[in-house]
Amino acid sequence: MSKKIYVGNLSCNITENNLTNLFTQYGEVLSANIITDRRTNKSKGFGFVEMEDVNAAETAIFAYNGLDFDGQNLRVNVAESGN
Repeated sequence: MSKKIYVGNLSCNITENNLTNLFTQYGEVLSANIITDRRTNKSKGFGFVEMEDVNAAETAIFAYNGLDFDGQNLRVNVAESGN
């Protein structure tokens, strides 16, 4: 069973590949999506990562919440069911 993770306070320089590479350190990443503004196509500063293994996802959440990543302190937690 996979687990979806919310990743907030992202720098506008961060790409989906950057997120994938970051979270792959803890396990297999099924998807990484950065939410963008429809009109400008610029990042809204948050995204979602889906990881294959629930335990790996929990470990990544603990490790990355508050991490300085490209000059921003990440906010990382379990995505709410509406996401």
